[in-house]
Amino acid sequence: MEIRISKESDVPLRQQVTEQIILLIATDKLKLGESLPSVRELARRLKIHHNTISHAYQDLVRRHWLESRRGSHLVVIRSPEELVPVMRKQDLDELINLAIELARRRGYTLQALRERMRERLLTQPPDHILVVEEEPGLRELLKEEIREAVAWPVAACGRRDLASEPGLAVGALVVTPQYAVGDTEPLVPKDRPVVPVAFGTAEEAAGMIRKLRDSSVIAVVSVSPLVLQTAQGFLAPAIGRRHTLIECLLPLENSNVLRGADLILCDSIALRHVKSPKRIHYRLATPASMEYLSNAMESYQKTGHRKS
Repeated sequence: MEIRISKESDVPLRQQVTEQIILLIATDKLKLGESLPSVRELARRLKIHHNTISHAYQDLVRRHWLESRRGSHLVVIRSPEELVPVMRKQDLDELINLAIELARRRGYTLQALRERMRERLLTQPPDHILVVEEEPGLRELLKEEIREAVAWPVAACGRRDLASEPGLAVGALVVTPQYAVGDTEPLVPKDRPVVPVAFGTAEEAAGMIRKLRDSSVIAVVSVSPLVLQTAQGFLAPAIGRRHTLIECLLPLENSNVLRGADLILCDSIALRHVKSPKRIHYRLATPASMEYLSNAMESYQKTGHRKS
């Protein structure tokens, strides 16, 4: 039975002995029915007063971890198997309460527990993707495109949200538009770099417009004002004076505005809302960016670190 105590610790010796014996039982180092050393034997081993061991044993008997048998022997009367069903019944809050209580008994402060817990969580491989973008519409659009492209859960927030609540990055692989990497990197752990997302040029859509023989009405529908503004500038040479461009921000105030359109360019969210045979789906992020993101997540899952 391996017990290590510290006489310099603020935690009483009796409590150190008690909690370590409980841990030995819970981890199956001390098995059901196994006898413990006598009070004087364990006191001699640990070089502490026998009264300290006696009080620790009494605590364990009172808490139904040990039982006195014939010959003044104490034996283990609880097993890890008995504890598992109890733990399974507890929800997350109850498990957190249990961790806090055990940490307090071992002499750790709540501040130490919080810091250590955050450190441990940050070292775990990411279990979801966090899109960081300040403009709400673009943020939701990126979230939707990534959700369609990869198998992991996707969350989203703004840079100011992440700056004020760093815990949002816990367990996440952070993704942001390529132009925002410099602003986002200082907000995330250094050992898990931000993954940039590159945007496509929508050249395919521009090519379709250039092929139109007659003067036409071109509609661009998006959940993001920034996307609409960018589309206006990029499509301007193809639109020229020959065609008419209509920019439609979701949610549409008037669905009839699209009835006269000859070509409707829809982002991944708009595609669900626009019901027209003339709609064309355009994706914001490049396929290469989505492939890189998927590979990065798979690498973290296998090794805990992204491959260089």
